[in-house]
Amino acid sequence: MRKIMFFDIDGTLIPETRDQSVPESAVRALELSRKAGNLLFINTGRPAMNVGSIVRDLGFDGYIMGCGTHIECEGREVLYHTLDKALCMQTLDLLHKCRAIPMFERRDAVFFDFTTPFSPMIASIRSQFAAEGKEVDHSTEDADFSFDKFIINFDSRSDIATLRPALEKRFFWIDRGEGFAEIVPKPYSKATGIETVLRLYGIPKECSYAVGDSLNDLPMFSAVGTSIAMGNGKMLIPYADHVTDDIGRDGIYNALRHFVFFGEA
Repeated sequence: MRKIMFFDIDGTLIPETRDQSVPESAVRALELSRKAGNLLFINTGRPAMNVGSIVRDLGFDGYIMGCGTHIECEGREVLYHTLDKALCMQTLDLLHKCRAIPMFERRDAVFFDFTTPFSPMIASIRSQFAAEGKEVDHSTEDADFSFDKFIINFDSRSDIATLRPALEKRFFWIDRGEGFAEIVPKPYSKATGIETVLRLYGIPKECSYAVGDSLNDLPMFSAVGTSIAMGNGKMLIPYADHVTDDIGRDGIYNALRHFVFFGEA
């Protein structure tokens, strides 16, 4: 029975630094693992428009994106869930009332709310997207505004006591720390994405592995037979079955070799 491994991107495959390059040892490990007949999948909160060539050129068998709202297997879209316009507008209104600053994500676009106060975090993301050549002028006031999921930045002026329970009627609230939350429509998650892929390929849970570095990877851990934390993922380590090395110290290579995704290189 072949094995399958699911990878987070930021902090797992790509360092969360300006370098933004996949370690050569990780590239080699992925290549060897695929040659050995195993399946390799990305599992990320990023929408498809933000999964670029730096990742896609690595030759993954498929992609779980948008925290389980969008799945591609071997170049074929097998699942996509988006939200209707009415719910999108209701959510936008709620965020305005509670003074939280959003960035909305759809598989083909990100939308910014230019009516809200300045957020250094959201501005930094927008600047990074612009530097990568992505379109950053889509607005919540556009006629085609809608979204699959979103992130928010909040502070002491935000009414989180009202906002969080209101959102949690329809969404999962993933606390990313430091006034940052990722909001995903129920019942979708990184876990449901894995469950869908395992069913499609007929692979038992015990032959599945997931590797991540932050608490938003916890849903992955619940859906696989073996969970792996990167050495740099300090908050995730207590929940992992196995801890590999830091991303810059051959963490991916060592994890794949440890679980025999390939033989001696």
